[in-house]
Amino acid sequence: MLQAALIYLALLLAMSTITILVYWWDKRRAQTGGRRVPEKVLHLLAFGGGWPGAWWAQRRLRHKTQKVGFLTVFALLVVVHLAVVGALAYLLFAPAPAAAG
Repeated sequence: MLQAALIYLALLLAMSTITILVYWWDKRRAQTGGRRVPEKVLHLLAFGGGWPGAWWAQRRLRHKTQKVGFLTVFALLVVVHLAVVGALAYLLFAPAPAAAG
């Protein structure tokens, strides 16, 4: 169980790092008038485990903080991500029911 938790945390760290870089790139492109990263990509990164990095980048870079629709979808994706991870953890690590006897 500890090994699975460490793997999950490593995934969150890796995906968060990638997500922060993508948010930074999108913010930079917004400032310079370049081609932007689609919001769908930002949401997929968040759902794939980069949500802590996305949350940090939104606050630190002040990026995507005024778009209520974006933030609503982001919050729902975080909840769904955590629900999926919780359900998988339960299915994989919950003790087997005792046999009736």
